[in-house]
Amino acid sequence: MEGICMEINRITPEDTQFTARLSTIALKPKKLYYYGALPSMDERFSETEARYAFEGRGRPRTVAVVGARKCTDYGREQGYKIAYELARQGVVVVSGLAFGIDSVAHRAALDAGGITVAVLGTPIDQIYPACHKGLAEEIVQKKGAIISEYPEWQEVLKDEKLAKVLQSQSGRKAAFLQRNRLISGLSDIVIVVEADLRSGSLNTAHHAFEQSNLVYAVPGDVTREGSRGCNKLLGRGAVAFTETEEILLDLGFKVKKAVTQKKGILKGDSEAETQILERIQEGRSDGEEILEAIQKNGVMMTVSDFTMAIFDLQIKERIKALGGNRWMLID
Repeated sequence: MEGICMEINRITPEDTQFTARLSTIALKPKKLYYYGALPSMDERFSETEARYAFEGRGRPRTVAVVGARKCTDYGREQGYKIAYELARQGVVVVSGLAFGIDSVAHRAALDAGGITVAVLGTPIDQIYPACHKGLAEEIVQKKGAIISEYPEWQEVLKDEKLAKVLQSQSGRKAAFLQRNRLISGLSDIVIVVEADLRSGSLNTAHHAFEQSNLVYAVPGDVTREGSRGCNKLLGRGAVAFTETEEILLDLGFKVKKAVTQKKGILKGDSEAETQILERIQEGRSDGEEILEAIQKNGVMMTVSDFTMAIFDLQIKERIKALGGNRWMLID
């Protein structure tokens, strides 16, 4: 494992930049080490004026998007969609840089042009998994942060007791579970996208409950092992996730929905949106077929343009997902 070739910053609870959110949690960290720029989580965040008129209130909003390392395509799709839509509206997305849902959430936030924060369970200069070093560097380059409560490895070695813990398998596992209290502590809301009964994301949700934070869980197939964790959380009082709009309302955003044009020629707020609406109105539902028809119509549209327009149309309640990359108009 290796770190990022950037300066490591350090703050303590006595520093003004240390977020008050972590000052009241159980096992308050004595010090935080980080790459990048910590979002100012205790002050007013610049309001987003957008396609969709959301008004933020108070300090910047942060949401943890977590879940299974071995996620399904459905979990990956939902995790990306949730993180992307939140980040587009100025919400800071927090996760743990792990395989699966965590890395999907970070990637979605970056793709949306938003800010994301990754909390490590390792020394700050040991990015884990190592293959996510590039993702970690991009997070920092795009005004996010990589955080750990452990210093660089050479400093860890000076503390014989700590070094012994982090060198043992059980100690490393405990460190990852312990970092989950930071993920939930930094967040207004925790969303568990997909999890089995052994998933570490249930531990993050547990800390969120203990910290009196709101917990959302994406409902799943009751016959699937990978859905049992989320379904268990729903039984404990987590809110069933249905749409990102509900989360934004819980965060204090005022949501003004776009008016849906129901009859006649369908028009979107952009050429891409209009093209998609017209192709669906013609009877197409498959995403690939819709994009192919648009391109054959002489319109230059990339997969990225298409994906962004699809997300915007869903937020505006112009279209509805049918599953399997299929879409229908909302009457």
